[in-house]
Amino acid sequence: MKDFYTYYVYILLCSDSTYYVGVTNNLDRRISEHNLGINKESYTHTRRPVRLVWFGDFNNINNAIAFEKQIKKWSKKKKESLINNDWHTISKLSKKKFN
Repeated sequence: MKDFYTYYVYILLCSDSTYYVGVTNNLDRRISEHNLGINKESYTHTRRPVRLVWFGDFNNINNAIAFEKQIKKWSKKKKESLINNDWHTISKLSKKKFN
């Protein structure tokens, strides 16, 4: 029988005001790892402390990874709109502009 997990896509605000997007099945542990600087090669290692500013939960790891990859491509303004639950701005920023 397969175990049921909840997967989290999360956004951290780093000390240099940049955002880090990740995915995990244990949000508390993962944020702690970021702040402890466990992985010296990690984007967040030199940008500590980090603070959780948004997360979404998923029942399927593939959906979580797909959403993480999507958010990573977003502009800072679009990420901030997600953090602020501003779906109107996200929609506006998602529309392609043709000249």
